[in-house]
Parts: sequence; C-alpha cells; structure tokens
Amino acid sequence: MPDRPSLARSTPQGHPPNRRRVAPWADSVFSLLTHGAAWLTLALLVGIIGSLIIGAAPAIEKFGLGFLWSKAWDPVKEEFGGLVMIYGTLMTSAIALLIAVPVSFGIALFLTELSPGWLKRPLGIAIELLAAVPSIVYGMWGLLVFSPILSQYVQQPLQAAFKGVPVLGSLFAGPPVGIGILSAGIILAIMIIPFIASVMRDVFDVTPPMLKESAYGLGCTTWEVVYRVVLPYTKTGVIGGIMLGLGRALGETMAVTFVIGNFNQLDSISLFEASNSITSALANEFAEAGEGLHQASLIYLGLVLFFITFVVLALSKLLLARLKKGEGTRA
Repeated sequence: MPDRPSLARSTPQGHPPNRRRVAPWADSVFSLLTHGAAWLTLALLVGIIGSLIIGAAPAIEKFGLGFLWSKAWDPVKEEFGGLVMIYGTLMTSAIALLIAVPVSFGIALFLTELSPGWLKRPLGIAIELLAAVPSIVYGMWGLLVFSPILSQYVQQPLQAAFKGVPVLGSLFAGPPVGIGILSAGIILAIMIIPFIASVMRDVFDVTPPMLKESAYGLGCTTWEVVYRVVLPYTKTGVIGGIMLGLGRALGETMAVTFVIGNFNQLDSISLFEASNSITSALANEFAEAGEGLHQASLIYLGLVLFFITFVVLALSKLLLARLKKGEGTRA
C-alpha cells in the first residue's frame, strides 16, 4: 500500500492547513479604526473642557479664583460664589465613602469567605441589582420615606441628648425634617455600595486559593487571612473600586437634589442643615438661568466639578501606581 502523503507535502510550506489568511488591508483598517476611536475620545475630552472654559469665561474674568471661596449666591445682584456648593459636594461624598467602604468590605468578605454556597449567588445578584435602581427613585425614597425616619429616630434624639453641648450641639442642630448633608450622604452611600462591593468581591476572588489555604494551614483566622493575604494581594483593585464609588458620588445629581435641601447657606456646621451641591445647583437653576453671569457662574461650577473629579482620579492613579509595585506581596 502506498505511503500516505504527509501534511507537509499537501500544504504550502510554512502555512498550517485550513487556516484562512487575513488580507493585509484588513489589519490596516482595524488599526485605523482603533486609533481613530482613541483619538476621538481625546478630542471629545478636549472639546468638553474647551466648551466649559468658554462658557465660564465671563464668570472667570469677573470673579477669578475668589469664586471658589465666596459664599455669595445672589442672581439679582449678580454676586456668585461656589463655596457652598463645593462644600456640599465634598461633604456628601466624604460621608458616603465613610459609610459605604466598611459596608462594602463586609459584604465582599462575607460573599467570598463566609457565605454558604446556597446564599452566595442570590445575595450577590441582589446587591448588584441595587446599581440598576434609577437615581431619581433613590431620591424620592429618600425624601418620602428615609428623611422622616432619620428625623424621628436619629435627629431628634441626638438633638435632645446633646442640647447645650458646645460642639456636638451645633453638629446636630437644625430643623427636624431629616434633610440636609447627612441625609444626602447616606443616600449616596446606599447608591455606591453595589459598585464598591462588586469590585471588592471580584478582586477578592482572584486571590490564589493556595495562598489562603496555606495561611489557614498555619492556623490563621479568617480575619488574619483577609488582612495578611487577601488585602495585600488585591490592594490595587480595592483602591480602584473605592475610587469608582467616589466618582459616582461626586457626579450624582437627582438623588442629592431631592434630599440635600437646595439651600445656599454655610453658617452652620450641622449635618442636618439644608445645603446645596454643584450637581443639584446645576439641575435646579441652569434651565432658568439667563444669559450672562448667572449662566456663566453655573458653567464655572461645572468646570470646578470637572477639576475636582480630575484631581481625584489623578491622585488615585498615582496611588495605584505606587501600590502596583508591591502587588502580590505582603504589606
């Protein structure tokens, strides 16, 4: 019987069988499209920054950097300052992070280390579904349901307990209606918990099981495994998840508008005083603002919010770059 022809004889030299060669022009088109997408993104970013600067130019020219620490906001007299809105934005975001980060860490730890198998998947899906709830629904729920509960069971008892105390009395002062900076911060915390918890859970899951099992074999408790193995190995991803939640909190509009009070005052340090944020001021006033300084000042606020977000992301990138050097090693 004649020998079976070899694969090398039946196919051209250097080309594996049954493989379709891609035309050279296809690679060129693909490269052109990907480069175009990248440059389009940069062009959009530059365009947004340029339009904000052009729109805010009258306010920048008149108020300068003094706009950032001025509390005045009087459209009639055309006196504008962004300190109240900047303070409200930063305070609500800080409160949201203070609440959301520990809760998200606990959720991620439970789902990856402690949860029984039958509960892990349903609970994880339920937490992720919170991210699908529209922000306006959170705002309505916060105004109609959460604020009365906060007023009756938190604000009023705190005011009664600390009445007359120099600092704490002022911290909890204000009309007992349950709206203000604290209420907005709590609603924001509820909104960003699904984002942070999902990222933390995913990065905890990528920790090699051998590392955790070795720690358990040495007699470590669950907390020691998380603190000495999981967190050092995944710290970059954890910080990235927290920054994702912070970016969400800084840019949230409708939920904050419902519960922050929308009042331009900064005469008290109370967590229960009505205040304002950059996003809520833009949502409430931009449609009715006339051309001139009022509209330019609102655009100036948008530019400030863009700058705040940019600084936060830049700092997070620097922090992540430093942490990445020790990724996978013990802290």
